[in-house]
Amino acid sequence: MEVEKTLRMNVGHGESSYASNSLIQESVIRKSETVLQDTIKGMVNTEAAFSKSFVLADIGCGPGTNTLLLASMVIDIVLELRKENNIHKAPQFQVCLNDLFGNDFNSIFQLLPNFYANLKKEKGENIGSCFVSANPGSFYSRLFPDESIHLVHSSWAVHWLSQIPEGIENNKDNIYMATSSPPNVFEAYEKQFQTDFIKFLQMRSKEVVHGGCMVLTFLGRSSVDPTTNENGGRILELLSQSLLDMVKEGLVQESDLHSFNIPNYTPCEDEVSKAVHNEGSFSINTYNVFQGNWDPRDTDFTNVKDSDEKSHIHAKNCTTALRTVYESLLTSHFGNLLNIDIEHIRFFPGDLIDKEME
Repeated sequence: MEVEKTLRMNVGHGESSYASNSLIQESVIRKSETVLQDTIKGMVNTEAAFSKSFVLADIGCGPGTNTLLLASMVIDIVLELRKENNIHKAPQFQVCLNDLFGNDFNSIFQLLPNFYANLKKEKGENIGSCFVSANPGSFYSRLFPDESIHLVHSSWAVHWLSQIPEGIENNKDNIYMATSSPPNVFEAYEKQFQTDFIKFLQMRSKEVVHGGCMVLTFLGRSSVDPTTNENGGRILELLSQSLLDMVKEGLVQESDLHSFNIPNYTPCEDEVSKAVHNEGSFSINTYNVFQGNWDPRDTDFTNVKDSDEKSHIHAKNCTTALRTVYESLLTSHFGNLLNIDIEHIRFFPGDLIDKEME
């Protein structure tokens, strides 16, 4: 599997599209607002937030409205800080969107007229110019000119690896790190994360201006144990079981299942710190771990039973959200015969034990 060519969020605005199922990602962006405020405020001392222009790079932006939500939040923070420091002339804002070439950038561009109009309506005609552009490509390569970016932001992206870890052919019926995976599988995944994240940091170190910062939010785990359920591994184990059931039904070839693995990794704090230290260009100012629900609409969870109607609704919401992310990988590997039917790949409420994600 060539991750760079196959990984993309579901396009369009249908029931299984990313645009219709990115509420989890939106909630994560909103939870990181305080960190964004503190980060940009810290840039004041270096005058990075007070130049004639302010350049934001959204790495792994995905399609839909979340990218422009982030842009609005950053613009609000910068303008408020400049006002507090008696600098009333707004800078020119540049928002650089990045994702892989298969990303549906058009869905974002179609939102821009309303985005620009709302900026002027809310901030007035003196807000200054705002330019939104796309910079497609892998974030494990160079994306921007030297020392051109003030703030790098990435939400729910950096846990994706550049490739499937090597040497994990013995993972067999698992599609990710599972409790039944051989020890070498965990080692290979962690090694690939270290290689990739160090590469990510090296690329960004050349692109960020002196005094610039990064805010990265990605799936992780609080335990050093990679088999813990809190890293989403339990849900992927359930997906493995669904694929095994499809093998038994003759819908999927067993050899195809044995050669399929998910290219992401949910690191713990020590693993992130290790990569930052070994690369050497950045330091960690703030490290926060917070939890969220796989179904943000589920605000009334009280250990409901499988037969409860609300529980089934929440389970379907989780299934659909996961489908928007993993469908491209599944169809590229198993072919259109898989057809990713919700009735085949599904989770029942009793299975969703680890409802909280990092």
